[in-house]
Amino acid sequence: MLELSLSTPSEIVKRLCERLRTERLARQMTQAEVAARAGIGTNTVSNLESGRNVGFENVIRVAMVLGRAHELENLFMPKLDSLDDILRYENSSTRHRVRRKSGDA
Repeated sequence: MLELSLSTPSEIVKRLCERLRTERLARQMTQAEVAARAGIGTNTVSNLESGRNVGFENVIRVAMVLGRAHELENLFMPKLDSLDDILRYENSSTRHRVRRKSGDA
């Protein structure tokens, strides 16, 4: 299990990009094959694997090609441990932006 709380964002990006490359190689795919199937350029795949210019949409495209999109779908799933958590989560979906008070800047 990856402990993210002690990592910097750039360290996390580096590890994820290394895993992306490892997954591609495990599936015996070239960068060009992944790029063609994802609808992105080969240079984009190369940049993703090296941690340069990592766009989230491109990460998702490559994850889909590698059969790992389901893991991203669970990325921000709510943690619902009790009935109170469920009710709070359901109520938050109807929440609206709080208006500023007249004296606030």
